[in-house]
Amino acid sequence: MTEMTVDVAAPPDAFDLDCETLIVGAGAAGLVAALAAHETGQSVLVVEADAVPSGSTALSAGLIPAAGTKLQTAQGIEDDATLFAADIQAKAKHENEQLLVERLAKNAGPTIDWLSDRYQLPFSVITNFEYPGHSRHRMHGLPTRSGAELINALRSTCERCDIDIICERRAARLFCKDGNVLGIAVRRPDGGAETIGCKKLILACNGFGGNRDLVRQLLPDIEGGLWFGHDGNRGEALLWGQEIGAELNNLGAYQGHGNVAHPHGILITWAVIAQGGVQVNRDGLRFWNEAQGYSEAARAVLAQPEGIAFTIFDSRIAAIARQFEDFKQAEGVGAVKVSETLEGLAQELGLPVEPFLKTMATLPARGKDEFGREFVSEQLAAPFCGVRVTGALFHTQGGLRTDENARVLRTDGTVFPNLHACGGAACGVSGRSDSGYLSGNGLLSAVVLGRLAGQSVGHSR
Repeated sequence: MTEMTVDVAAPPDAFDLDCETLIVGAGAAGLVAALAAHETGQSVLVVEADAVPSGSTALSAGLIPAAGTKLQTAQGIEDDATLFAADIQAKAKHENEQLLVERLAKNAGPTIDWLSDRYQLPFSVITNFEYPGHSRHRMHGLPTRSGAELINALRSTCERCDIDIICERRAARLFCKDGNVLGIAVRRPDGGAETIGCKKLILACNGFGGNRDLVRQLLPDIEGGLWFGHDGNRGEALLWGQEIGAELNNLGAYQGHGNVAHPHGILITWAVIAQGGVQVNRDGLRFWNEAQGYSEAARAVLAQPEGIAFTIFDSRIAAIARQFEDFKQAEGVGAVKVSETLEGLAQELGLPVEPFLKTMATLPARGKDEFGREFVSEQLAAPFCGVRVTGALFHTQGGLRTDENARVLRTDGTVFPNLHACGGAACGVSGRSDSGYLSGNGLLSAVVLGRLAGQSVGHSR
């Protein structure tokens, strides 16, 4: 058995295997990078730690925001990259690097068109509700609105293109010499090691949310939250970057979510809030402006007694939410309680009836409430629905700083010519904390930087 930690070392005299473009991670970022690299004629090898590609993508709703797509045009939605970039920066309080924001906003639309036209991924635009911070309907998803469907579609597409994906190989060591990246070592299931040399390395191994020590150090606000991301997100890219002198940015940024059914562990779409739902605590009282966004909701919910809240909506909203597979699963296991009266719903959820009724009676038909939330949807009406929820950390948003080709930058501003990063391994556009996260930022960074990284021509060792 060969012992290895996540580290950087001098290369071996010879590698067990050599390839042209090596991709670490078979989530959305890695698989999109593989498709883009394959199109340019590069020979591609993807290594994945899990037995089957999944990653954080499979745990998400699989929605990608993009502006100016053919799908939007077909539905009469006027949108462009400039407006999209402005929405991203407004949500992040202009804490993002402007050039990165413009790069992602500009390339998102063409990337969706590319996946739709060339690979027949059946995207459609969600138009029956708006996500917080987006001034246009620009969330693109596959039919079930499921990240599992997206990752399966991308994997199948790669397989049809004869792209090699080797699973159960966890990257553990980065080989460098004289500042040049030369390859990696991976662990096999039997504990042994294999070394792989490459001309170009793409880190698509996501962030560090599964590394509790790093979360404690860098994200203390969400340390006590449920970890709802992929356990494989252990921060290899961050740790390697620190050791080789890569520039790291916005390491306090993350996406939280304050609407995870508890104890079921099922994501409840934020559409239930966007369409007029509210959250109350164990005392039956509202406690914040829910319209701020689902990432901020994680901290708001965790600050309540026992870190628990209750999301209240109605059957009209539930009908909209059923386009999401997760919501239908939550209904199937009984996480969603339903009653013809608010009194009955309070009893179903274990809430004190009188305070809850008073809270619901104060919801305005139109206009702002005491928290500053603007209500524009229909008032809640019977049958009423409710779910007990908690706050969770979904994925980190800080990481390696990249250039226009998704190449990793050094702290002195120069680039590693053949080292790229995408998805959670790269710094995203969510500002410096949780409040800068705009819906879809994670997959936006994954697919756009993944495509840019794949298209970039590697440099020989």
